[in-house]
Amino acid sequence: MTWRSSTTPLDRTFAALVYLIPLYDGIVYGRFLFAQFPFLTYLQYPLLPLAIVYSLIPFGLGSLLVFIALFVGVVRNEKIPHFIRFNTMQAILISIILAIVSLIYQVILQPLIRGFFAEVLFNTIFLGVLVMVGYSVVQSARGRYAEMPVISEASYLQTR
Repeated sequence: MTWRSSTTPLDRTFAALVYLIPLYDGIVYGRFLFAQFPFLTYLQYPLLPLAIVYSLIPFGLGSLLVFIALFVGVVRNEKIPHFIRFNTMQAILISIILAIVSLIYQVILQPLIRGFFAEVLFNTIFLGVLVMVGYSVVQSARGRYAEMPVISEASYLQTR
């Protein structure tokens, strides 16, 4: 994707920080890998501030309120640089995909898939989230747009 303008170090930092949200949403899928590789639990430490914010909001509405705040306050705010708005929308879309995957698993797959197959599914989802978030954070830190099929296109359409 072409650059709309240059990015400042502060823009790059904010663009990278929003990817903590999909990482927080996807961390539950890493429980099998955390049991096998305990050093991976260090991935949870940067997520503690987000966990605190989510826990302060009652009835499990933390993720919904954070989504609404980011969408209305950042993505739709034209005063904020496009780079930050694009990355925020991309992080929101990754979280929405994780919510849909979680719903499909709970409603359809949980009764059918157990044991080894559930472990493989969870590991695959977690590693996929880790790769997407890692790639996006690195690209944001470099001041470049992270290109992911479908997700980037949808993010761009929302942030024109």
